[in-house]
Amino acid sequence: MSNLVEIHGLEVEATTDSGRRVAIIKGVDFAIAPGEIVALIGESGSGKTTIALTLLGYTRPGCRITGGSVAIDGHDMVALPEAERARLRGREISYVPQSAAAAFNPSQRIMDQVIEITAIHGTMPRAAAEAKAVELFAALSLPSPETIGARYPHQVSGGQLQRLSAAMALIADPKLVIFDEPTTALDVTTQIEVLRAFKSVMKRGRMAGVYVSHDLAVVAQIADRIVVLKGGQVQEIGSTEQILTAPAHPYTAELLAAFKPPARVPAAPAPAGEAKPVPVLELDAVSAGYGKVGADGQPLILAVRSVGFTLERGRNLGVIGESGCGKSTLARTIAGMIAPASGTIRFDGKLLAPLAKDRSREALRKLQIVFQSADTALNPARSIEDILGRPLTFYHGLGGKARDARIERLLDLVHLPKTLKHRLPAELSGGQKQRINLARALAADPELVLCDEITSALDTVVAAAIIELLKELQRELGLSYLFISHDLNTVQAICDEVAVMYHGEKVEQLPAGDVGSRAGHPYSRLLMSSVPKLDPRWLDSLERDPELVAAFAKR
Repeated sequence: MSNLVEIHGLEVEATTDSGRRVAIIKGVDFAIAPGEIVALIGESGSGKTTIALTLLGYTRPGCRITGGSVAIDGHDMVALPEAERARLRGREISYVPQSAAAAFNPSQRIMDQVIEITAIHGTMPRAAAEAKAVELFAALSLPSPETIGARYPHQVSGGQLQRLSAAMALIADPKLVIFDEPTTALDVTTQIEVLRAFKSVMKRGRMAGVYVSHDLAVVAQIADRIVVLKGGQVQEIGSTEQILTAPAHPYTAELLAAFKPPARVPAAPAPAGEAKPVPVLELDAVSAGYGKVGADGQPLILAVRSVGFTLERGRNLGVIGESGCGKSTLARTIAGMIAPASGTIRFDGKLLAPLAKDRSREALRKLQIVFQSADTALNPARSIEDILGRPLTFYHGLGGKARDARIERLLDLVHLPKTLKHRLPAELSGGQKQRINLARALAADPELVLCDEITSALDTVVAAAIIELLKELQRELGLSYLFISHDLNTVQAICDEVAVMYHGEKVEQLPAGDVGSRAGHPYSRLLMSSVPKLDPRWLDSLERDPELVAAFAKR
């Protein structure tokens, strides 16, 4: 059987702001058979998405294909005129983006957008397209397949919108589908359903696929073969089973080792008879939300409901749960960005003012927050030196040589070279930006750092390095962390205890290693059972308790 896709000697270069040309894809070769799903894996900057986009005959602004061929069913996407490439897009080859929310027009109904490609290419009448869309909605396990197309994008959940973006890609029966990190932003329980739906529809339609991801466990469930990339070059190609069980290249072994970081070694308990220190953080029946406050004193949308816990100094607490469970709202409430509707927050035994603007400079200094997206948290117009220097001046009054020396010390703490201080955030990698994000919090000399999904956008190797850095900083600086995440492996790697949230409430709090145990809360068991394993048979053999799934379906 001849291959559907054949890539030979692919080379892509990018032009820097200074006009210098840099090779980013360097002589890549691989093929895809009809009906086969091939995964492209590797750390950020390895070239995964760049290669996938060349299958559409497309490169990002500032990039261009400089060599090689990309043939799909005999059509060379590099050599074809743009009009011919446009004719193939959507019909022969289609694309499922990472962010479905960004792919949909908020002002148009879902059905109109899903079937639009059939009108563009004139493949079928509208009535037939709508009927086919409903069939796809059912095949992708979407609720109310006959009527969901009448809704607008904001009226469905993130997981549903991701499946709808797949329906948009599949409506014209393409021979090849590109999946670009389509489950990265989804929580684990939603991810399972989306992966199952993708896999079922692809097999039923005998479609080939390219699955771009940095999550090996997700790749293990859907790919037949894996292409391992680093620095724009292929390191290894093999069957999914071979790559996961007997990797031939040291870099592949490194990716596998980073999949599950080693668990944190708990802090030693205080000697018997010694006075128990004052907790660094105490929450008592804290509720918070958004919107206009009603006569009952509660906001219109209550996202956190009567949450309480105690965090001892030098220890770490993880907060996990599905998207929308209130994790980030809780972090923002503690940070003083949102005033609690009720309840109290104590820091070092002292009552904290509800809002940051009313807290003392010393209280602000001791409690810092690191946000999920360094891209939006760092001012793109300021140099790294300015970004790190501002809190040094604000909290410590440092200037001149003392400020410069402290900036270099902060960069050293997060394992970045001193020369980076003159760069802008856009000139750094994702992992470097997140380290700067962390260094800015450390500039205040805090006692507690709130980490809000700080590894969720990072690839496996970089995320593991950030976790090890957090552990090292804790040993060196005596920090405590409140770690918000939907990545259960990451939380167990750094936290002593884990609080599980569901629908705004804390349903249980246990030692990290006990979360999901038979004696624990049913929702915790459902969460832990949904974490993918490095086993290609895991998804097909997964049998979750249907009563648990039904009981904790999103309200």
